[in-house]
Order: sequence, then structure tokens, then C-alpha cells
Amino acid sequence: MIDWQWLSFDDIPNSDLYQVLRQRQQVFVLEQTCLYPDIDGHDPAAHHLMGWRQVDGGRELVAYLRCLAPGAKYAEMSLGRVLTTQAARGGGVGRLLVAQGLAHAERLHPGHACRIGAQQRLERFYAGFGFRTVSAPYDEDGIAHVDMLR
Repeated sequence: MIDWQWLSFDDIPNSDLYQVLRQRQQVFVLEQTCLYPDIDGHDPAAHHLMGWRQVDGGRELVAYLRCLAPGAKYAEMSLGRVLTTQAARGGGVGRLLVAQGLAHAERLHPGHACRIGAQQRLERFYAGFGFRTVSAPYDEDGIAHVDMLR
């Protein structure tokens, strides 16, 4: 079972923020061998969805995304930094994460479209949530991406 937690940046306890940044580094920098500025200045204005699981008597972050308000990055609201940890992959956690993220984002910003910059290999995954591709593929930090809108 996953315990979902939505917090503004200022409300994230330091130990939880450490786990978030550690997992973002693990997935986006180390696993994807991609040197890029993960700490991009958007976190303080974002709402953060964290999925926690009890593992060996401790609490471990297994899923994460952030939601940005309309105008923060795109004209539309956006979800980004979507990740599931290696240990949590393959069991549907990613689908639960995106479903939770979209539901909360729509409560935060009702009536607004949602734009994402998705890795092209995940295009079908996001299409399953109603996103449609609105750009040609482009290179972002050595990985093919597409913009998608919902």
C-alpha cells in the first residue's frame, strides 16, 4: 500500500525533501546518465506529490511528481519530474502516481489544461491519461521528448 502525500515546498520536512532530491538524482541523473540542472528554481512554487511505502520497518519514497501552476513554466499547469523508483517499477505505481497527480492538479487549478514535456518513449503511457502529442520530437538533455497536452 502507498501513502500519498501532497505538500507545498515549504511544508516538506527536510528529511523528506532529502529523499525526493536523492531519488530525482538517482533516476534522472544516474539511471538515465543525463547531466542536467534538476534543481531548476521551480520547486519552491510547486506542489509535490510523494508516494511512501513501508519497507523493512522504515518509510521509503517510491513515487514522486511536482505540479506547477499555469504560467509557472507553460501557459497551462504542468506536471513534471515524474518518477517511480527502480524497486517500485512494474507494479502499476506509475499509473497510480499520474492518476493521483492529475486529480490533485485539477483541484488546485480547475478548468486549466495540463501540459507535460514527456520522454517520447512514454508517449503511449501518457496518452492513456488523455494527453495528446502537440509537438514534434525534440532533444532535451540527450533524451527524445515531446510536448503533450490534456
